[in-house]
Amino acid sequence: VMNTKYLKIARPAFISLLSAVCCLLSVAQAPDVPSPAPAQKGSIYLTHATLHVGDGKVLQDATIAFENGKITLVEASPSFKTDATMGRVIDCTGKQIYPGIISTNTIIGLTEIEAVRSTNDVAEVGTFNPNSRAVISYNTDSRVTPTLRSNGILYAQVTPIGGAVSGTSAVVQLDAWNWEDAAFKSEDGIHMHWPVMFRVKGWWAEPQGYEMNKDYDKQVKEMKDYFKEAKSYYEAGAHEKTNLRFEAMLGLFSKTKNLYVEVYYVKEILNVIAFAEELGVNLVIVGGKDSYMIADVLAQKKIPVILSKCHDLPDHEDDDIQQPYKTPAVLQKAGVLYCISIGAFWQERNLMFEAGTAAAYGLTKEEALQAITLNPAKILKVDDRIGTLEKGKEASLIVSAGDVLDMKTSTIEYAFISGRQIDLSNKQKALNEKFSKKYGVN
Repeated sequence: VMNTKYLKIARPAFISLLSAVCCLLSVAQAPDVPSPAPAQKGSIYLTHATLHVGDGKVLQDATIAFENGKITLVEASPSFKTDATMGRVIDCTGKQIYPGIISTNTIIGLTEIEAVRSTNDVAEVGTFNPNSRAVISYNTDSRVTPTLRSNGILYAQVTPIGGAVSGTSAVVQLDAWNWEDAAFKSEDGIHMHWPVMFRVKGWWAEPQGYEMNKDYDKQVKEMKDYFKEAKSYYEAGAHEKTNLRFEAMLGLFSKTKNLYVEVYYVKEILNVIAFAEELGVNLVIVGGKDSYMIADVLAQKKIPVILSKCHDLPDHEDDDIQQPYKTPAVLQKAGVLYCISIGAFWQERNLMFEAGTAAAYGLTKEEALQAITLNPAKILKVDDRIGTLEKGKEASLIVSAGDVLDMKTSTIEYAFISGRQIDLSNKQKALNEKFSKKYGVN
């Protein structure tokens, strides 16, 4: 029982807190998150479309069919005619069909309003938390997720952040009742942040140059020591006492999990490569703004890159102002396996348009499409199930009235995840419709 003396003092704060809680509860109960779609029933045929397979091939006047969530037919100008006896037939004349887009290195579903702490579940307390699993924190009732689906993003790699070793990421499909239903690959890999060699001095809007991180060597040594200890734990086999943190890292050394390292600049990237080679793990560079400088090294060592901030300004004064736009083409030409990632939670729904920019600066349209479909599927090791439209794979695809990489013409009319036609409505569409009616806008 609270002492009445302190109750009087705390009362205004308590009332404010109660109001905030009620506000958040009303948001959580708002009926603008569509219900997940039921399982597919019967066969579905999409006909007379321009079909982008996702591996570089484009089929004209194509038909794609799927049943029980799996693709059963992909054919250009098929010799047979479709009719209602075969199942549901959707005429897609003049439309484009693409594989479902995959967003990587995202905190979608782990945060709702970044400025409201109670809606953020992205980081665990402490420095080394490989056992922190992002998938169990994934919120399927997020208002943000429907805005991604309506732009064609059907899968996401949800990733913990914070600390040096942040935790274990997962691949989820974006139309589910709960995290168990959403989990497409529940444990994808371990994420870590490599120490920075240099820090920006001064306020972000008025940088005053760079200063050396005096603790860089110490921080790197701590990281190496931790991973060496984890590897020793793996090599020892059975243990009398289980270490949950090291148990979560076993997949790194058996190579069933990737090690995703967020690192941006060339010297640090080279240090990370040496670190991964010493441990003998599957390395994926995340961020990689300077990756274009060592594209030949990355290609030779077969190190994939999740490339972020392609719509950013360059960090080096002597860089080409358009270098971030051109980096995907440099990696493509060198033969590096890479994918494009947004790297900013509030811009996730624009992923396909960043790929479109890359297509304007050196990539072909199909190469740009691969950078957000097949390539991320390969990096996440789920390309046997998604990433391309091929017989036997998941029927996860989108139908657009225009070019999905072009923000002026892209309009997603249908979307299917494992054959389930998902609801493309969202809060932003509802507000647009509401105020269009109010102000008489067509």
